[in-house]
Amino acid sequence: MQYEQFQEFWQAANKRQVIFFYAGYFSQHVVSAIAETIKARLNAAGTAGPTGRRIFSAFVEMSQNIMHYSADALTPADEADGHGVAEMRGGAFCIGRDGEQFYLLCANPVANDKVDSIRSRLEPLRAMTVDEIRSAYKTALRQETPADSKGAGLGFLTMARDASAPLDFHFMPDADDTHRTVFCIAATI
Repeated sequence: MQYEQFQEFWQAANKRQVIFFYAGYFSQHVVSAIAETIKARLNAAGTAGPTGRRIFSAFVEMSQNIMHYSADALTPADEADGHGVAEMRGGAFCIGRDGEQFYLLCANPVANDKVDSIRSRLEPLRAMTVDEIRSAYKTALRQETPADSKGAGLGFLTMARDASAPLDFHFMPDADDTHRTVFCIAATI
């Protein structure tokens, strides 16, 4: 990267009050290091209590989304299953501030055939009230894990529950691979 491009990036990040940005491969070790950094940044900014917990919760869900579902796998899943090798998947994550609110953005490639499934889980959340989201969360806790989920299937519900506005999401064609789509999701806390 040329110095001029880096300077433009640095100035844009400062102008948009970016607190943290990472683009690359996510593993449990990387997520742990990022989590420590985010906690320290939030504490230094005096963002403790419920707001800090919601920001941290959304970060955890977004990073888990990348680690479980990104189509950009550096380590094949069969090699990462107990051979001492951590699975690493690509994506990007950002936390910034807009006035008194924080925004969290996450992006990662997904297989094209996963787009409709993701959209069908997110669209209803945008129209739900906070009470409806909480009720759906409690119901999901009592149900079996969905077949296509690598967690408990609560990630989007958790983010929606913690957000102060409806989750925003977008799908873009992956410029590097026509079989993939870049999935972007944003939460405002």
